[in-house]
Amino acid sequence: MVELKHATVLVTGANGGLGTEFVNQALALGASKVYAAARNPREWGDERIVPLRLDVTDEESIAAAVRQAPDVDVVINNAGTLLPGKLLDQPISGIRSLMDTNVYGPLLVTKAFAPVLAARGGGAVLNVHSVLSWLAIGGSYSVSKAALWMTTNVLRLELASQGTQVTGLHLGYTDTPMVAAVDAEKNDPADVVRDAYAGLGSGATEVLADDVSVAVKAGLAGPIEALYPQVAG
Repeated sequence: MVELKHATVLVTGANGGLGTEFVNQALALGASKVYAAARNPREWGDERIVPLRLDVTDEESIAAAVRQAPDVDVVINNAGTLLPGKLLDQPISGIRSLMDTNVYGPLLVTKAFAPVLAARGGGAVLNVHSVLSWLAIGGSYSVSKAALWMTTNVLRLELASQGTQVTGLHLGYTDTPMVAAVDAEKNDPADVVRDAYAGLGSGATEVLADDVSVAVKAGLAGPIEALYPQVAG
């Protein structure tokens, strides 16, 4: 279980809709400092928020971030991207780029900050997944989030010995710029982040932030055809 009060938090993708909530709610819960990491960091007008330049696909950028943020207790791997279209229609170069951000990025950031977390007593890592980690309707995005889900599960086992809590966050459509064009009911980012931090505080291994994530996760225990009636025989 992780206590955010007096903690130092690193949020990747901090400029986005979820990222901004992760930054602000960490402070509201008593964090003493938040590193707001982004490829193009912005000023926040709060001395407790430290803008940090970080490209999660660049190992040199990540190493520089570790040097600039040697006091991190909680890592929020929130940075992510989307590649529209069908998997079979997308160039492999685009899919590789997507995987670099959505899978290898969180892995590289976690690997780099794991010694920092260990030195500070263990801390925590929270990876932002998606209900599409379990549901294949998202094309290459589903592929990347499924890979991140398993990456998180492996990291949870490997980091347990140093006392680092690893939590996965699953959510459906949420009202952020990434899905602004989607015409569907959407979660409030504030509610999602509130549930995520509550999960960290309770020691949860997974946080299911909405009803659709709960339903799809439960459906994994049944026949796979039940999740895809459009292709069931």
